[in-house]
Amino acid sequence: MQIPKNSRVLSGIQPSGALHIGNYFGAIRQHIALQEANDCFYFVANYHALTTINDRKTLEENTFMVALDYLALGLDPSRATLFVQSDVPEVTELAWILSTITPMGLLERAHSYKDKIAKGISPNHGLFAYPVLMAADILIYDSQYVPVGKDQKQHLEMTRDMAEKFNHIYGETFVLPQEFILPDVAVVPGIDGQKMSKSYGNTIEIFSDYATLKKKVMSIVTDPTPLEAPKDPDKSTIYALYRLVATPEESAAMREKFLAGGYGYGQAKKELLEKLWQYFEPHRKRREELLKNRDYVVQVLREGAERARAVAGEVMQRVRQACGVVRYRS
Repeated sequence: MQIPKNSRVLSGIQPSGALHIGNYFGAIRQHIALQEANDCFYFVANYHALTTINDRKTLEENTFMVALDYLALGLDPSRATLFVQSDVPEVTELAWILSTITPMGLLERAHSYKDKIAKGISPNHGLFAYPVLMAADILIYDSQYVPVGKDQKQHLEMTRDMAEKFNHIYGETFVLPQEFILPDVAVVPGIDGQKMSKSYGNTIEIFSDYATLKKKVMSIVTDPTPLEAPKDPDKSTIYALYRLVATPEESAAMREKFLAGGYGYGQAKKELLEKLWQYFEPHRKRREELLKNRDYVVQVLREGAERARAVAGEVMQRVRQACGVVRYRS
C-alpha cells in the first residue's frame, strides 16, 4: 500500500528520552521520506509523556531536544509541520468530548494499557485514557493516514471506533483515518536482543558521543560460540543492526565472515561501531549547528503550532456545532 500524494499524514513521538536507532529505523526515517509528497503533521507528544514523566525540567528539555533531533535527522519545516502537542489546546477539549462517547470496555481492551500495567507501571487515569487523547490528536487535524507499526494498529482501530460513533450520534463530522503500516520495518533489536525500547534500558542512542556509543555496542549480548567456529548471522543482534546502516555489499561480506568461522564477535562489534558512527555523522553535524541556534528551533515550533492550530480550530468548530457546545465569548 502506498499513501496517495498530497494526503494529510500525522504522527507523534513521545519525549520520553533521547532518540535511539530503533526510533529512527522504526519510524523517523519513514516520516522524513513521507514529507516529500504529502502534507505531514508531526508533533512532540508532551501531554502523553506526562503519564510517565513527573519532572518539569526533564519534560521541558526532552520536548525541545526531540524537536531539534527531528530537524537534525532531515525534517524540513517548509514541507512538514512540526509542533508541540500542548501548543494546540484544542486537542484536550476534543479529548474530553470524545471521552463522553467512548465505552469503558473499549479502553479496557487496549493492549498498551495492559502491557504497561504488566511491566509494573502504576496505573492512572491518563494511562487508561491514553487512547482517547491519541484519537483527539489524530482527528483534530483531519488526518487521512497515520504511519504505525503493526503493534500500534489497535490504536488506529480505536480512533476509528470513536470517530464512527461520534459521526453516528451527531452526524458526519470527522474524517476517518487509515493506518499506514510502515513497510520493510523489522523490529530493531536492543543490546540485549529484545526489541529496542527505553523501557527495557537496551537502547543505542542516535546522538551519543563516540565513547558512549562504543560502550553500548561492545556490550551487545552474544552467545558463547568460539572464535574459530561458524556463526549464524540470522541469530545475531550485531548483524541485524549492521544491516541497517551498511550497504548490501557490506552486509553480504559480514554474513560470509560469520558463516566462514574465524571471525569473532569482538571484531564484528568494531565494524558495527564504525558504521553507526559514519551513518549518522551528517546528522550529528547538523545537530551541532542547531544547538548553536536554539532560537531557530523555537521559531520552527511556533510557526508549526500556528498552522496546526488553524486546522484544529476549524475541526473544533465543526465538533462544537455538531454536539451543541455553545461558546458565547467572542
